[in-house]
Amino acid sequence: MIRFDNVSFRYPDEEEWILEDLSFSVVSGERVVITGPSGSGKTTLLYLCNRLYPENCDGIVKGSVTLFDKESQCYSPGEVNHRIATVFQDPDAQFCMMTVEEELAFTLENLNVEREEMVGRIQAVLELTGLTKFRHSVIQQLSGGQKQRIATACALIMEPEILLLDEPISHLDPYTAKQYIDWLDKLQQERSLTILAIEHRLDLWGGFFDREFQLERINDANPMVKRISSKQEGRSLQVAKVGTQSFLQEVSFTMNRGEVAILAGPNGSGKSTLLKALCKLIPASGTVRPSHLGYVLQSPEFLFVTQTVRDEIAFGGGTDTDELLSRLHLAAISEAHPFAVSHGQKRRVAIAAMLCDGREIILMDEPTSGQDAASLAELFRLIDERAKEGTTFLIVTHDMEFAFHVADSILLMNEGTLTGKFDADQVWRDEELLANHHLLQPKGWVGHEVCFA
Repeated sequence: MIRFDNVSFRYPDEEEWILEDLSFSVVSGERVVITGPSGSGKTTLLYLCNRLYPENCDGIVKGSVTLFDKESQCYSPGEVNHRIATVFQDPDAQFCMMTVEEELAFTLENLNVEREEMVGRIQAVLELTGLTKFRHSVIQQLSGGQKQRIATACALIMEPEILLLDEPISHLDPYTAKQYIDWLDKLQQERSLTILAIEHRLDLWGGFFDREFQLERINDANPMVKRISSKQEGRSLQVAKVGTQSFLQEVSFTMNRGEVAILAGPNGSGKSTLLKALCKLIPASGTVRPSHLGYVLQSPEFLFVTQTVRDEIAFGGGTDTDELLSRLHLAAISEAHPFAVSHGQKRRVAIAAMLCDGREIILMDEPTSGQDAASLAELFRLIDERAKEGTTFLIVTHDMEFAFHVADSILLMNEGTLTGKFDADQVWRDEELLANHHLLQPKGWVGHEVCFA
């Protein structure tokens, strides 16, 4: 189905090859996962498989890419893309229409599907993906996890033979991620799909994949260890009756200096909405003290205002630019444009910029998405160091292993309501509380509990 023979790829204005002398093949019905450090070329590899590259970036390719026993370059534009469907890492990047139904219809229109057939295929894929109730929803009003499922539906409605997935569970809560994987497993067997996926976190996938293809070995020499709380006396963040008219119910809580809190809950429960309300990016009632908060968005590119990674990190006037470039593994791309680096690197650029800015309170929305083990471990250490210095962190993440290692406290949300603020260990031991919020008990807690006993 896919074969690479001694393939190398680079951009025309770059001297270094992103992929070099790469050879591998994927046979019909196989499930293959690609792993490797952030920025190692995993997404570039997918773009060569679906023919986005080299035509759409003027890239330079050496070697041979064969799709369905035919040289990739011999296909005309769009000819093979209904047979090879892609779910991108950032689902926003592939949406063109306002509502879910319109987006699905737009996909079918591009395939010249008759209008009479469209209705049935749209209904079928919505039922298949569990998205029927979102049929008329405005896409940009949905959560990141819901968007990920819609992007998958748009790929499946083409009835492809090959499905390319770029970190498909990165924006899903643990419970929904497990459902997604189980559903994908059944779908693959029913349709004999060939699946080629990029993934950093393989723990939730179990034995789903037949084979792992590693681009570069991930250096995890300094893994995370459960941090000692740095929570200090004195309130740092005070939130009183913050809510929105349409969805977010009134939320009140406080955080102390040096406290690290995780904001968790199901997809669509209001986590990102709460962060935006706290930063006054959306109309909201209530009070927030102090009013000047640092914020790392879920889509980091919305923050970028400069031409290089180095300038972006230094934009706020901090003095730690070189240290953060080194520690967050960004030094090699310091002169690259922030929009030209990988999704995981973009996220680390945004995090570094906020850390360099020196804010006393920092909100982060999904900072762990797209990060390899080494980058996660370094992010953990930076948060720990800053927290000891008195910085307060409120972090949205679906990564319960990261949450277990870093959190002093857990704020749980469900259906626009703050269920409560809990001591982290209290949450990990309460399996019913976790299940009610679509969370899974972290493996780290199980081991910790055994050692404690």
